[in-house]
Amino acid sequence: MDSLETTPISLDIRIEFSRAAVEVIARRIGVRLLHVKGTTLDGTLRSRRRSGTDVDAMVDPLAIPKMHNALLHHGWTVYSSFLEGSPFGHAQTYHHPEWGYLDLHRRFPGIGLPDQDAFDVLWVARETHVAAGFACAIPSIDAQAVLFVLNAARDLDRLGCEALALWAGQGEEARIRRSRLVRMLRAEVAFGAGLGDLERYRHRREYLLWKTVSQGGGRLAEWWGRIKAAPTFGDALRTAAQAPRVNRAVLAHELGREPDSRDVFFAFLRRIGTAFRITRRPRGRA
Repeated sequence: MDSLETTPISLDIRIEFSRAAVEVIARRIGVRLLHVKGTTLDGTLRSRRRSGTDVDAMVDPLAIPKMHNALLHHGWTVYSSFLEGSPFGHAQTYHHPEWGYLDLHRRFPGIGLPDQDAFDVLWVARETHVAAGFACAIPSIDAQAVLFVLNAARDLDRLGCEALALWAGQGEEARIRRSRLVRMLRAEVAFGAGLGDLERYRHRREYLLWKTVSQGGGRLAEWWGRIKAAPTFGDALRTAAQAPRVNRAVLAHELGREPDSRDVFFAFLRRIGTAFRITRRPRGRA
């Protein structure tokens, strides 16, 4: 019998079905999700269509354990944890053999409002995106604009010009509303970084972190920025304690296998050695 011809599923379509699959799981267990970025971004805010390569969703922070267990039950596995994914510990990445990758956000980098309060602010003004026939909650268009600029702060080479164009091209009423939302979310520093206006916030504790993230500066500067940006002394101590720890997920990706204790030990020594060389390096003259 002749074999049936098949057409590969496009990435855009797979992402939308993946988004719907995640939404169905959340609905069944009564968890609030806000889908962000990628195809959920309003077309008036972007200069060209961006589908992304994975699903991004902000979850009600109180429901993270419930959502985590449900994802595992439905065949998703943890690819990298909250502590391993970024300087902000904002998302945990999952992988599914059919649906691909999911970034489950407990916060959005740059927002200084406590996670639960920030989620509730964004949830109140939510709108709808239909993915594979399922209505998915998304942030309002004003919130989408703010989040786009915040996201650009971590990828200025790719998104910086679009963020500037978005902000310059909006009407005055939209600018006022969105500026108010930036202040409500306590996101001024990262927002300034996204628009190339970071120097206005040199006095803020988050300044060094966002300067490093948006403009570069090395791992040591990034860790010092994370410590300075910590909202409390206790948070700063916990961040400092994490600095020498080896990121097992990253190490596993580098090795192509699960690292053993010997791999972790030598990776730890390399981290200490790198930090020592950086701190001992003579400073250039001004």
